[in-house]
Amino acid sequence: MKKRGVFSILSKYLFAEMLQPVLFCIMGFTVMFMSSLLYELTDMIIIKKVPVLTVIKILLYRLPAILVMAFPISALFATIYSLGRLAKDNEITIMRISGYGIHRIIIPFLLLGLGLSVGSFWINEKVVPWANHRSMNLVRQIYLKDVTPSIKENIFFKGPENRYFYVRKVDRKKEVLYDVMIYEPQFSGKEGSFPRVITAKKGVFHEDVWELKDGVIHEFDDEGFIVREGQFSQMSIPVSDGLEHFYGNQKTTSEMSRSELEEEIKLFLKSGIKVDSWQVDYHLKLALPFASLIFVLVGVPLSLRNRKGWGMGVVFTLVVVFAYYVIQSLFRSFGSNGLLPPFWAAWLPNIIFAVLGIILLLREEFFILR
Repeated sequence: MKKRGVFSILSKYLFAEMLQPVLFCIMGFTVMFMSSLLYELTDMIIIKKVPVLTVIKILLYRLPAILVMAFPISALFATIYSLGRLAKDNEITIMRISGYGIHRIIIPFLLLGLGLSVGSFWINEKVVPWANHRSMNLVRQIYLKDVTPSIKENIFFKGPENRYFYVRKVDRKKEVLYDVMIYEPQFSGKEGSFPRVITAKKGVFHEDVWELKDGVIHEFDDEGFIVREGQFSQMSIPVSDGLEHFYGNQKTTSEMSRSELEEEIKLFLKSGIKVDSWQVDYHLKLALPFASLIFVLVGVPLSLRNRKGWGMGVVFTLVVVFAYYVIQSLFRSFGSNGLLPPFWAAWLPNIIFAVLGIILLLREEFFILR
């Protein structure tokens, strides 16, 4: 019972030791990322003459996404810094001599890392999509004032008359669209209301109409089976509800929650369009928040050998973060191009670093003190 009580006090001490650096790092990295973004947004004030208040709104809407970025880096640096200080002052050595193994010492750090991961997932699922969409709509409205907005490639968006649009490639000079798909959830025909999918190899876009060429119309029943199919050489699709409404409904994957993205993926898979990159992003929405826990797992064994202060902690942090995001970008590219299944493309970086962290921890656990 006594040992449990001491361990409880020890856990609280270690938790408090890491909590302060984590909060400090979150604030510091958030300010740093926001300052970098503000530098980019300054062009809007100078060149586009955008009101300062609008730019501040854009910046505040980006804050949730910045927090999600700051969490894992803060968790890693705080782990390396706090445990490094304890190791430098021989407090870790005293704990281990007293009979506490590494697996017991690191529990408060792992719990804090898990808490940051859960918080990151919640923010990324509930707040970031809404905030990103508001931010991007402000940006779209700014550029709508001067020029006709460009149609985005590889982005699905809701348009007039409850239609969903997708364009794989856009030639803006020639005003030509390639691989167009339009989904109408409730098309009203002669025989009632039913879903309809229009696909076309190419089309030409004007201000209020798309002229599609060499296409196919698929009509579905309530269970998703094709009941009618017809080809066309040319078809006009009006988009006259106003450009601001039309492009304001564009959504990138960063502007959708995981559940929203899942629905869109199912919709486009039904039409026969490959959405590997979106499937990777779907799995990343769960995999990326766990970076905080993974970074703690890797940071613990690195910090136990760090007796050169916070300077070496910064170096370790930069190396781990750089390596993680380079590997993640590489596997993300593999998944988007069909070289890896989307699930593994999203989760392999976490698995690799988790295995590395566990190996290093086991090495420390059985390391004989000298």
